[in-house]
Amino acid sequence: MMDWLRDNVWAAWLGIAVVLGLAELASLDFTLLMLAAGAITAAGVSALFPHLLWLQIVVGLITAAAMLAAIRPLLVRKIHHGVELKTGSAHVIGRNGVVIKEIHPDGGGSIKLNGELWTARPYDEVSTIPPGTRVEVMGIDGATAVVYPVGEPLTHRPELGQPDPTDQKNDS
Repeated sequence: MMDWLRDNVWAAWLGIAVVLGLAELASLDFTLLMLAAGAITAAGVSALFPHLLWLQIVVGLITAAAMLAAIRPLLVRKIHHGVELKTGSAHVIGRNGVVIKEIHPDGGGSIKLNGELWTARPYDEVSTIPPGTRVEVMGIDGATAVVYPVGEPLTHRPELGQPDPTDQKNDS
């Protein structure tokens, strides 16, 4: 057995790489995958220099360390820091739709948004928005889209640099 292993040390390195690769499937951290790459490199060195075990170990360790330092951070950043997936009704906030049925403060309006019909109410709670108006979804309240006409300034908020009349400050 030892004679076979000495002559086929590359197979042992490949076995280690396979075990590390399978263990990576459970962890999904990319650390074991980088170690598996080092084992594969050591297998390649063992095919060229089958009796230099120290060289195989050194090259495998250097490769694994380089992969951990250079490749793993790139993979982790790419996989774990992608675009945030918006689920549920949050995916419609910021999108534009068209008023189908007049929207007024006491409810009953509707919009067409991404091919779907949504009940809607005005964002500022005082406006009436006629059919055909393009609106932006400002929020979702239950199953109702809270909308405001596209391109119109928000009327219930003070302009930038202007004092808010509802803000009561005492100077005493």
